[in-house]
Amino acid sequence: MRVRAPEGNLSQVNQPDLAVVIPAYNEALRIESTLRDVCSYLQSSPWRWEIRVVDDGSADRTAEIVATVAREEPRIRLQREPHRGKGGAVTAGLLAATASYRFLCDADLSMPIAEIARFMPPALGDAQVAIGSREGAGARRVGEPWLRHIAGRGFNTIVRMMMLDDIQDTQCGFKMFTAAAVETIFPRVQVEGWAFDIEVLYIAKLHGLRIREVPIEWHYRADSRLRMGRDGLDMLRELTGIKRRAKNGAYGAPPVSSQR
Repeated sequence: MRVRAPEGNLSQVNQPDLAVVIPAYNEALRIESTLRDVCSYLQSSPWRWEIRVVDDGSADRTAEIVATVAREEPRIRLQREPHRGKGGAVTAGLLAATASYRFLCDADLSMPIAEIARFMPPALGDAQVAIGSREGAGARRVGEPWLRHIAGRGFNTIVRMMMLDDIQDTQCGFKMFTAAAVETIFPRVQVEGWAFDIEVLYIAKLHGLRIREVPIEWHYRADSRLRMGRDGLDMLRELTGIKRRAKNGAYGAPPVSSQR
């Protein structure tokens, strides 16, 4: 069964306060449990909401499973996209959503979904972008292998040296954007792979958006799609491309260094 997200904007009366956007590529083994966990939490929340699953051209039963669950809960929407990579799926989903607050949520649900309240008003404060952080006071990592942790911190050190010196964790898969932040950032995003987070945060910073890091509890998933060797090299290449485009003024504002 082919299910597509409705075209056009929802009316103001029906517009959800919150859209949870879940990029999914070959997630048939866990997407149903993730959707049921997220739904269970949101059904008792104070917000009007939708869940938008962006299927990134999956070759398994991901889309079929989402469509089946959506027949039980009409606030789940399936958005089919050609396979481009996580960045491409996230960009398509966030731009298609109409909610005032749009929350990026990894399909592995490695952050307890109840922590989403820390990304919403009133906890959000005046931030326009709130990013989950596995670093800093109050953050907690559960079950992460030490080698993976060291590799991740090494990559973040490179990112901080090259582009984002004041952000401790660019790669956590849980991020909140206001509608205005989405419209500022995502039409300018070009990276479709794993390093899209860096480009997103660089554009946000470049345009003066207020960014807040939210320390979270994060659980390592052994079946993560990220492969540190192959994907790490790709991310470094993408990082170099972001740096080059930034230098050439491709993101629609003066370089951050000239704003200081």
